[in-house]
Amino acid sequence: MAITSKQRAYLRGLAMNEDTIIQIGKGGVTDNLVMSVVDALKARELVKGKVLESAMLTAREACDELCGRCGAEGVQVIGTKFVLYKRNDKAPKIELPKDRKKT
Repeated sequence: MAITSKQRAYLRGLAMNEDTIIQIGKGGVTDNLVMSVVDALKARELVKGKVLESAMLTAREACDELCGRCGAEGVQVIGTKFVLYKRNDKAPKIELPKDRKKT
C-alpha cells in the first residue's frame, strides 16, 4: 500500500528526531546491509540512512534499491540522507493519519 502525501509529511516530521543508523559506504547495498535494514524496520518502522562520499551510489539510488529489496517505502531523500518506512503488521508503533476521501 502506498502512503499518501499527508502521511509522508507526517513521517518526515517524525524522522527529524531520528538518528541515522544506516551508513552505506564503498561496498554499496550488500545482503548483510539489507538484513540489518529489515531488522531495523521491524523494530522501529522508520529508519534514517546516509550514503558516504566513498559510495558509488547516490542517496536516491540507495533508497530505491533498499525499498525494492526490503519492501519499504521511501519517505524522503535530501542530499546524502534518506528515510525509509515499513509498517510492522504484528506490532505497529507509528499510527499514520487517515486519508480523508472527498465525497
